[in-house]
Amino acid sequence: MTTPSWSPELYRRALIFAAEAHGAQKVPGSERPYVTHPVEVAAELCAALWLSPVEQPDLAVQCALLHDTVEDTAVRIEEIEARFGGAVARGVAALSKDASLPKEARMVDSLRRIQGEPREVSMVKLADRIVNLAEPPAYWSLEKIEAYRREAIEIAEALGAASAILDARLREKITEYARR
Repeated sequence: MTTPSWSPELYRRALIFAAEAHGAQKVPGSERPYVTHPVEVAAELCAALWLSPVEQPDLAVQCALLHDTVEDTAVRIEEIEARFGGAVARGVAALSKDASLPKEARMVDSLRRIQGEPREVSMVKLADRIVNLAEPPAYWSLEKIEAYRREAIEIAEALGAASAILDARLREKITEYARR
């Protein structure tokens, strides 16, 4: 029997931390607990890791589960570093948009920082956008949907080399999203 290349214990620790950090938050436009989002991102990532192993699978899985904790909760990057180490903290920091920047500059800045991290962090961003290209919230305008799709193309172009599997999956989702 094949065992996962990542540590189930580290997965569990990161999942519990993320669940507690996100608390009662809901996925925007739904009644689903927010923690389901990082779990879906981790699932996309784990599927890719089964097919194409990487050097640091624990980094990838932990960053997937923790990727929104700093951006969307009261958790600070120092707490991530204290609990999960410097590499995970740097990955989560790169995946977090800098709210001090103008909105139109945030993604470019984040992509630049992600590119400075190990490829496993890029894989998390690819998996995140795959999950985010599900049905858009009903209250989104057609312009917002199209802007989100264009941003997904920007992500694929910037980070797709990190994982052929996730790149192909993201591009498939972008095509599907354009049909909405």
